Amino acid sequence: MKVAILAGGKGTRLAEETSVRPKPMVEIGGMPILWHIMMIYSHYGYNDFSVALGYKGDYIKRYFAEYGTLAGSITVNMGRPDPVVRHDQEHAPWTVDLIETGDETLTGGRVKRLQPHLGNETFMLTWGDGVSDVNLDKLLAFHRYHGKLATITAVRPPARYGHMRFEGDQVTAFEEKPQTAEGWINGAFFVLEPQVFDYIEGDMVMFEHAPLENLARDGQLMAYRHDGFWAAMDTLRDKHILQKLWNSGQRPWAVWEK
Repeated sequence: MKVAILAGGKGTRLAEETSVRPKPMVEIGGMPILWHIMMIYSHYGYNDFSVALGYKGDYIKRYFAEYGTLAGSITVNMGRPDPVVRHDQEHAPWTVDLIETGDETLTGGRVKRLQPHLGNETFMLTWGDGVSDVNLDKLLAFHRYHGKLATITAVRPPARYGHMRFEGDQVTAFEEKPQTAEGWINGAFFVLEPQVFDYIEGDMVMFEHAPLENLARDGQLMAYRHDGFWAAMDTLRDKHILQKLWNSGQRPWAVWEK
């Protein structure tokens, strides 16, 4: 099964980083967040990716070209036509389609442009800036069970501020940025049938608007509720929170380490 990742947005809310690189290439723990996302899928055996490029897409192409050829130990023999000799493989066995989908194309349009590379089969889809410990095996089983065209992972976002519990005026518990207890939002990590492409009319369509709204109207959109960890890196503050978690060793999305 192929995994589609949207990595073409401009990331204007993270301008401190995205002025020089696309948001999926912003690093957590020394590796791009796109790498983290792909490692989540790879942990469950999904190693065939189609990445929708847009803003600064060449940056992502260069990264994967170098990652595929220079990772691990090498010998450089300048007298050979192919001077780089690799001694081992220190990366996942990924196949990555890097597809140009336009600088101004919206999310639905990017999904539509990936259609020729995804084939006529069930596929997974996510954004290039969100990480989670969602169990992809259970997500797919849920999708297969209900038989509808689309499954969306519903999550409770992290609270923006610390949460306190009281007895009178005494604070009995303090949690720094826990998951909220109320409300569900789009956490991406979709499973989709190819008929979903019929709900996308063109480049200037937001996948989160008409396509999902119409799938819901037609009774074809189901939600997989995920109570575990989920976070999106929309701002510099979000990046710092993820980096702090990584540095502390508390890396709930790093399922490949468990």
